[in-house]
Amino acid sequence: MPSIIEKIKSLAAAHTTETVAYRHHIHQHPELSFQEFETQAYVQKQLANMGIASTPLANTGLVALIEGKNPSSRVVALRADMDALPILETNDVPYKSQNPGVMHACGHDVHTSSLLGTALILQSIKDEFEGTVKLIFQPAEEKAPGGASIMIKEGVLENPKPASIFGQHVATNVPVGKIGFREGMYMASTDELYIKVIGKGGHGAMPDACIDPIVIASHIIVAMQQIISRNKNPKLPSVLTFGKIEGLGATNVIPDEVNIAGTFRAMDETWRVEGLEKMKKLAEGIADAMGGSAVFDVLKGYPFLQNNPELTRKAKRAAIEYMGAENVVDLDLWMAGEDFAFYTHHVDACFYRLGIRNEARGITSGVHTPTFDIDEKALAIGPGLMAWLAVSELRGER
Repeated sequence: MPSIIEKIKSLAAAHTTETVAYRHHIHQHPELSFQEFETQAYVQKQLANMGIASTPLANTGLVALIEGKNPSSRVVALRADMDALPILETNDVPYKSQNPGVMHACGHDVHTSSLLGTALILQSIKDEFEGTVKLIFQPAEEKAPGGASIMIKEGVLENPKPASIFGQHVATNVPVGKIGFREGMYMASTDELYIKVIGKGGHGAMPDACIDPIVIASHIIVAMQQIISRNKNPKLPSVLTFGKIEGLGATNVIPDEVNIAGTFRAMDETWRVEGLEKMKKLAEGIADAMGGSAVFDVLKGYPFLQNNPELTRKAKRAAIEYMGAENVVDLDLWMAGEDFAFYTHHVDACFYRLGIRNEARGITSGVHTPTFDIDEKALAIGPGLMAWLAVSELRGER
């Protein structure tokens, strides 16, 4: 009789065509954050076809349970995000987005279809494991306050409460066929900064009669970069980037105000708070000293993401058993943000990466670009691996 790991591998291979079909449908019908109504209905229908009941949560999310023997003995959660980005896809593929200006450019179509494939596998072998697998199909990872925070507030981690949670994300820098893990701190907190610099506009030939907000804004931007370089913990990196400066003047017109927008990312919650306080004081102080004023607003985003070390070590060992040591790699710190981080502050969590890169086929585009795509061989790997991680954790394997 084949072992459970061999059954999972066999089922993953058998269901690859269905998993790819799930991905194509979702990719063709992308929806923005908090608008995933059709995606929710599609996922719910596919789960129902498997005999799995699901319940809406957070308006456009879903939660479902696959109960094995003795279902209350242990609970493991698996999470996928479902939203797309406001990007116009330029790929020439049969499954190209049919919603112009909206695209699955971050791989959430992969995450959702992969979890559906995992559900197919686990539903087929539910009589062979003890415990319960909670499936979380989450909306709005791409937009603050993050669908994860809303799902948590509405009880996704209760009734039943999982002992651990796994999340999977595509990796454009990892070759297809490989999986990446990192213990401990992995991804950064993300806050959005909005600074309005107020001066006094006028003729560009008479700056002495004005208070130039463009000059003030320039000083603020340079000085704030020094806060990062002179104060941060060298062992825990942080990043400050301004991506938008808007001052609606002209070559000979000094505007009344300038608006700046940027992002601050940190790997330490104490420094996150301290850094924002220092930036606010600095911006307001510089503007005041130069005769103007500054309004400093922060849209608080996601916390840092920290993988539970023990759980991640166990997951890595399970992945080596499933895929071979040569196909499991270590990841570096990543300064991007992810709302899966919210889960990591409530329950033991492991967020790992699924390789999708294939240089020989030209599949090398980064996430959040109009040419993003994947080598779909990853969909023969992702569902089975996640099923094996869930079963291994339910069995309490070390």
